[in-house]
Amino acid sequence: MTGYASVSRDTAAGRITLDLRSVNSRFLDLAFRMPDDLRATEPGLRELITAGVARGKVECRIALQKLPSDSRQPAIDRGLLAQLLAAAGEIGRLAPAAAPLTQADLMRWPGVLAEPLADPEAVALEVIELGRAAMAELGASRLREGEKLAGVILERADRMQQIVEGLRTEAPALLAAFEQRLVERLRAALGEAAAGTPLPVEATMDRVRQEVVLYGLRIDIAEELARLAMHIDELRRILGSSGPAGKRLDFLLQELNREANTLGSKAANIDLTNAAVELKLLIEQIREQVQNLE
Repeated sequence: MTGYASVSRDTAAGRITLDLRSVNSRFLDLAFRMPDDLRATEPGLRELITAGVARGKVECRIALQKLPSDSRQPAIDRGLLAQLLAAAGEIGRLAPAAAPLTQADLMRWPGVLAEPLADPEAVALEVIELGRAAMAELGASRLREGEKLAGVILERADRMQQIVEGLRTEAPALLAAFEQRLVERLRAALGEAAAGTPLPVEATMDRVRQEVVLYGLRIDIAEELARLAMHIDELRRILGSSGPAGKRLDFLLQELNREANTLGSKAANIDLTNAAVELKLLIEQIREQVQNLE
């Protein structure tokens, strides 16, 4: 699910701002953007996020704004500076016409001048506390979106339930009408074929009726309707329960789609075919929304 959280706090190291952004994804994918001074806090933040988010692409971005202070003096990274000077000397020998690095260039080079963190352990604890606050805000944001998505899914489930109940009421009459039409067509065909032969039409019709009954059993949709109703009830139960629901709904939708396909394969008239198609469309709409749920 999508969500956003942003928290800030003034610390001994400066103002720290922690942003969390979450977008839809079938699996959990974490990305961190933070200053090197705070890189040691990544494992703790990763543990916090994985404990609160089961699926989604989550980006954690931390910005550190140094505040003016007379007590902190910039430190020179002498090793990095020596490497830069050596590289500059090599470039000067290879390209004498190139302009040399100035003192200003060296001072602006990332990492050459750095203000050491005041009490790194205390700053790390501050970052973890910021992470907890951001996770609470992100969770509330994702919960609001989840409630809206659940409402959309339940609307589709209600429509599916209406289709199933309608078919359950109409199916016996539809099946009987289909069987009657089939018997009448066969009677007419047999009457023409048996004209002028000793084959008794009524005896043949008895056999035809038996075959029609057997065919009716094969196209009976009562079991499919019962399983569809059961799966729709389970869908509502999952959405109403606490905890992650996305993966359970993924599996349940596979079962719903299987029953809708079986229903379509047994369709004996256009009404049943249309109902099966609409069920599959609703299931696909729910599947699209479920991809956004945790």
